[in-house]
Amino acid sequence: MAHRVFSATHRVTYADCTLGDHVYYARYLDILEAARGEFFRHLGATCLQWQQAGFAFPVLECQVRYKAMARYDDLLTVDLWVSQLERVRLAFGYRVLTEARALAVEASTAHVCASLEGKPRRLPERLLESLGAYRHVP
Repeated sequence: MAHRVFSATHRVTYADCTLGDHVYYARYLDILEAARGEFFRHLGATCLQWQQAGFAFPVLECQVRYKAMARYDDLLTVDLWVSQLERVRLAFGYRVLTEARALAVEASTAHVCASLEGKPRRLPERLLESLGAYRHVP
């Protein structure tokens, strides 16, 4: 079964850029976070709604590989998929493309499902089912 990929867009703002007119490297983490938030919304519940239900998904690790520069006012496409899905852990893979379809960034983030007190807890069954369609098994 082929995995699905979720795509979100991000228009590069002036605040995203350095004086050199390209996206500042650390801003990509914000761009990935925004895409992940849209992905959760797409699945039927926002991150805030999960938080109100007692679930949080803190980042344990992130890795970013910079491939090409994105510049002010570029419309970026952020593709994301689930790369790991376990009882309390999940991870995402990302590809950020420029308007010219150049690969700007490859990235991954690893998360734990936790209570609001920070204790690991099982991923909710409803979320596991939704995420499963986007799981990429290498």
